[in-house]
Formats: sequence, C-alpha cells, structure tokens
Amino acid sequence: GLDKPTTGDITTAGRPALMFQEHALFPWLTAGKNIELALRLRSVPKSERRDKAEELLELVRLKGAYGKRVHELSGGMRQRVAMARALAQESKLLLMDEPFAALDAITRDVLHDELTRIWRETQLSVLFVTHNVREAVRLAERVVLLSSRPGRIARQWTVGIPQPRRIEDTAVAELSVEITEELRGEIRRHGQH
Repeated sequence: GLDKPTTGDITTAGRPALMFQEHALFPWLTAGKNIELALRLRSVPKSERRDKAEELLELVRLKGAYGKRVHELSGGMRQRVAMARALAQESKLLLMDEPFAALDAITRDVLHDELTRIWRETQLSVLFVTHNVREAVRLAERVVLLSSRPGRIARQWTVGIPQPRRIEDTAVAELSVEITEELRGEIRRHGQH
C-alpha cells in the first residue's frame, strides 16, 4: 500500500484507523455527525467537533455536505465521508480493506487521486489491501504479494514510478503485468497442494 515514513515505530502509533469496502456510515446521522462521532470517541470537546468535521469534509472535497444524510450521497461521496471519519481518528496508520472495490471505474479513479493527495498532505502511513494489481501499482510506494496459505510475503516490489500516476500509464501497466505473472505462479503453486 501507500507507505510514508512516520516518526517513531508504527507499533507505537496508537490504534490504526480503518476503512472498509462498505462505508459503514450510520444512516440516521448526517455526514458531519458521522465524523463528529469519531471525534467524540477521541474526546474532542463538543465545541470543536463541528468545525473539525467541516474541515475534514473540506479535506475530502465535500465542503457543504455536513448536513447531508447518507441516502443523499453517491457511493463515492459516502466513501469520502468514511475517509474523513477515519482521518478524524488522527491515527498515524490507515488500514484500507478494498475501500473502492464497489465503485465504478471513474469514481474509483477520482478517489485514487484524492487518496494520493490526502496521503501526501497528512503524512499518514496507509496499508491498502486490494486484489486489483493495477490499483496497487497506481497507488503504492511498495507492493507486497501475499501467498494463499499460509499467508506469508511471497514477494515485494518498490514502485519507483513518480506520482501522480494514472492507472493506464505504460509503466503502471508493465509493472502490473510482472506482478500478475508472479500472482499467477502463487495461485498455481497453491493449487498443487
């Protein structure tokens, strides 16, 4: 996933923030109140929560969405609110489990750009789990291929392609082919056991 050096050991970074394939927003709360809940759990004073929630919504490019209910938001907007809620936790580590898998290609591409921008602005370390090899190469500083069983590191690649990257870039495609071939080998090896 995206990897940015952090100060200190990542194990002392506190509890990681999580973001999943499903946005997991509370539908009875507005976008802003979903973010405020994370702030409340962090003991941010009530007087500061709304301003901080609006600041986070602006960071994910949803300025003015504070009062919108979840059903009023598109899938991409819901994932942006979920990202803002994860960022509200002020963790140094963001764990993302296929957060864009359910989105259409255009929305996914836009959110790739947003994640890359936010990653750079916040200096977070991001562990991004995906089955989409091109997505991994598009986003990551380092790609780690895990074996099926037992789950171990089969191989790692440092992605030396400068950001910003596009999923259709030739260099992204070439590295994706190399990683996919290695992945196919892992699948074949696993199938023989």
